[in-house]
Amino acid sequence: MRRLAGKTALITGASSGIGRAIAAKFAQEGALLLLMDVTEAVREGGEPTHKILNVPFFKGDVSSEADAEEAVRRAAAPTGRLDILVNDAVFNIGGKLGDTSLADWNRSMEVNLTGVFLMCRAAIHQMQGQEIRNEVRGRIVNISSQHGMIAAPEAAAYGVSKAGVVYLTRQVAVDYAKEGIVCNAVAPGKILTGKTGRAVEPRWLDYSHARTPLPRLGRSEDVANAVLFLASDEATFITGENLMVDGGWMAG
Repeated sequence: MRRLAGKTALITGASSGIGRAIAAKFAQEGALLLLMDVTEAVREGGEPTHKILNVPFFKGDVSSEADAEEAVRRAAAPTGRLDILVNDAVFNIGGKLGDTSLADWNRSMEVNLTGVFLMCRAAIHQMQGQEIRNEVRGRIVNISSQHGMIAAPEAAAYGVSKAGVVYLTRQVAVDYAKEGIVCNAVAPGKILTGKTGRAVEPRWLDYSHARTPLPRLGRSEDVANAVLFLASDEATFITGENLMVDGGWMAG
């Protein structure tokens, strides 16, 4: 039996990078998927994720209340349930605080934090009306970051928004535990997704290697494996956790 057989799952930010890897992993494990993103284009190049997996795609913005609610509605429509929500959508702009424009700050918060709030809220409303199965009504997995707990060098808006995701995860977990809604987060370290630009500048790769005890940096599949565990029925008696997938970064 595949680990997510028969379960409905909605994944945001699913077109590229970590979200793409999570979608592929969930499909392999039998989930009924709806993928959501602002574009179907793959940042790293290649065929759109939803076409490769032959699953539905909803073009939507997580920072839009209407889009968040519509995505949950569509995800739940085939079975009447939303078993799993994965919040992976992200807007990442570099810059020290003094160099960050108000527009970039606002967009970071809209996508990275408000988007998680809106998606969680819509999912909670759906899950509250579902019957309990295997002790839960539904599971939420947020993608945070190790930079939600320590400073993100020259990425102030990103770091602050991810700190909010860590807190929001705990808040949801505690507030809705008695209703059978489980909420956890996965905090990636330095993950090489194949995208170009600032993320792979030599200075940041050198910094990340120096901070990471394991002899390599992370891959999207490393994060997808952790998300799969927290989304599955194997993750029992676990809620409000922020699971590090960082090669030991935060242990050093």
